Amino acid sequence: MFHTAHARRGLVVAPHPLAAQAGLAVLREGGDAIEATVAAAAVAAVVCPHVSGLGGDGFWLIHEPGRSPIAIEAAGVAGRQVTAELYRGLGLTESPRRGPLACNTVAGALAGWSSALAVSRGWGGRLPVRRLLDEAICHARDGAPIGAGQAAAIAAEIRDPQADPAFVRLHLPGGKPPRPGTSMAQPALARCLERLAAAGLDDFYRGDVGAAMALDLQAAGSPLIREDLAGHYAQLVEPLAVRLSNATVYGLPPPSQGVAALMILGLFDRLAVPEAESLAHIHGLVEATKHAIRVRDGYLSDPFYMAVEARDFLLPEVLHEVAAVIEANHARPWTRRGDLGWSVWFGAIDAAGRTVSAMQSLCWSFGSGVTLERTGVVWHNQGVGFSLQPNAVNSLISGRKPSHALSPALALFDDGRSMGFGAMGGHNQIQAQTAVFSRYARFGQGLQAAISAPRWILGASSGPGAADLSLENRFAPAVIEGLRQAGHTLDLVEPFAEGMVPVGAMARHITGTLEAAADPRSEAAVAAW
Repeated sequence: MFHTAHARRGLVVAPHPLAAQAGLAVLREGGDAIEATVAAAAVAAVVCPHVSGLGGDGFWLIHEPGRSPIAIEAAGVAGRQVTAELYRGLGLTESPRRGPLACNTVAGALAGWSSALAVSRGWGGRLPVRRLLDEAICHARDGAPIGAGQAAAIAAEIRDPQADPAFVRLHLPGGKPPRPGTSMAQPALARCLERLAAAGLDDFYRGDVGAAMALDLQAAGSPLIREDLAGHYAQLVEPLAVRLSNATVYGLPPPSQGVAALMILGLFDRLAVPEAESLAHIHGLVEATKHAIRVRDGYLSDPFYMAVEARDFLLPEVLHEVAAVIEANHARPWTRRGDLGWSVWFGAIDAAGRTVSAMQSLCWSFGSGVTLERTGVVWHNQGVGFSLQPNAVNSLISGRKPSHALSPALALFDDGRSMGFGAMGGHNQIQAQTAVFSRYARFGQGLQAAISAPRWILGASSGPGAADLSLENRFAPAVIEGLRQAGHTLDLVEPFAEGMVPVGAMARHITGTLEAAADPRSEAAVAAW
């Protein structure tokens, strides 16, 4: 496993070396990029259960050379019995963040796998679901080493006096938090995956697995019911796109925040910054991010309920108008704090040049914190994206999708290159992925150099007197001082700080050479041949 690699036949980027290895094995057996991504995602659900799992949501971008990219939106909706009145009647003023009441939207990720595999079958994909789940089943049944991030997340979870008993029984063998490197088996999850391998992924919603999950959700106190699962399907949707000076970049439409990521790139492109790692580079992206986040928070939600079209924010005339008000040496005031949340990004390119850029998430670390004992599935808490206020942009309504941070990206360059990229870190991910893309696409840095370079996050600090910009201290002193003079309040952090949001990226060059890189801030890895 590598953090960076060049290859000719295929490669996979995943949040864990075992997940990347599983995807590569599929490619070596003649599988395509979609099949490899499903295999990697299945393993990640086992070995990265704090940030990804069967009980979460997912979004996909898929590109076949010579064709327009397609997108899959696999976000679950609020259940039939989930209403703002339900929570207000319990004395709550905001959508629950943890516990059974936070299990209020369907988990959409596996429906996304199904839709993606349908596309793969159209390509001639032939590997059975059982093969794609084999390595995940083995790791769940026989045990896999616990990583440092997972161990820390378990320790934090069990400190909660209201921690889910089923979670504690699974993750606390011997009554003590596990140490990194300790092997952990998940027998219930292994049986769940075995059932899906035998019966098909649809069983998760409309078969025995769905029935078992519904029983456990009800027993735990969740308002979700069996009919909510049975009615869920992923959707093929048209991706959003923004035209830059040398490429077209694609993202997911709402409820994803993809339009915000594309808006940042469109605005920055119009600033025509000449030099990487300069004051103009960092300041320009930060100010573009402020505009994009205001749009995201002010307008974006389930597209069925939106009063505006997300594509309108990416119109050239709109981007020109907004870019014109970004001042070169003045920071607009900023008080919004960052949101909690983690996600994982997967990338794969196969021998035919077909590319997948996909993301999955439980929203927060271990999602709702609720483990369904019959299946070992940890349920997400994406419903935190809802508001209980009736006139809010994301007001909670039964059947509605909450707002999502997940925003995988894909770029097609005028010189024939294609690129998939994404970041792993809640609402802050759009800042990390646009920083990396600007370095690679505008300033010609290699993927690994672009990812390893110092990073920043707007709104990461919290509390009284919090700085608006957290910044790795590896930036040139003149840039740091220039940002201060422009009016940014800074919090300098150590190099490669985990909070800087890990990024993964890959590219296919016109020569057929493949390039990929993973972030040293994480356990992510590249596997290639």
